[in-house]
Amino acid sequence: MKNLKTLVLAMVVILSVFTGNVFAEEAKASGYASVDVMSNYVWRGQKLSNGSVIQPSIGITYGSFDANFWANYDTDPDISEINETDLTLTYSLSMDKLNFAIGYIYYALDGTNDTQEIYFSIGYETFLSPALNVYYDYDEGDGYFVTASIGHAFELATDISLELGASASYNLGNKVMGTNDEGDKFSNFDTVKSFLQILSKGLFSMVFMVPN
Repeated sequence: MKNLKTLVLAMVVILSVFTGNVFAEEAKASGYASVDVMSNYVWRGQKLSNGSVIQPSIGITYGSFDANFWANYDTDPDISEINETDLTLTYSLSMDKLNFAIGYIYYALDGTNDTQEIYFSIGYETFLSPALNVYYDYDEGDGYFVTASIGHAFELATDISLELGASASYNLGNKVMGTNDEGDKFSNFDTVKSFLQILSKGLFSMVFMVPN
């Protein structure tokens, strides 16, 4: 993995510049943290682990800005280490029921070259919460990846909900996404991916992925 010191410094500079703007309301800073235990690490339709993983996350928000560090710990006895650390910077805003976000992601990877993305997302607050995300990897991937999703959470009990969702994606020349079993550029555009997710509103959550 590449050294993240330069990236962290850039993050501080970016936040300093943007938060110097005048907001209609005084911005407030807050922090958050979580730990997810996943039956598998599935990223954009690709299965990246042979078993369960632990994924801690910590971040800070200031007004419309968010900075987040995320890591993946593979529990496979042959690996048993953190093999990915991501830094995500996001600026988001809302207009009525429309939610917009632009951001930057740095992927620090073990065993392969690091890479970087910028992205744009739009979502609509309604029953199925439809969302569209466009990612551009301008580094190792040199291409785009587009995802569309829907989902809804059902309250089961206090602080516990059942989340149902589906997503589809399409690869536009992003080499990081690799190829599928037939050797074609990876895409799960024709595969609807469903999952069940039992979430807790506290620090800890357990997630079970249902294979396609």
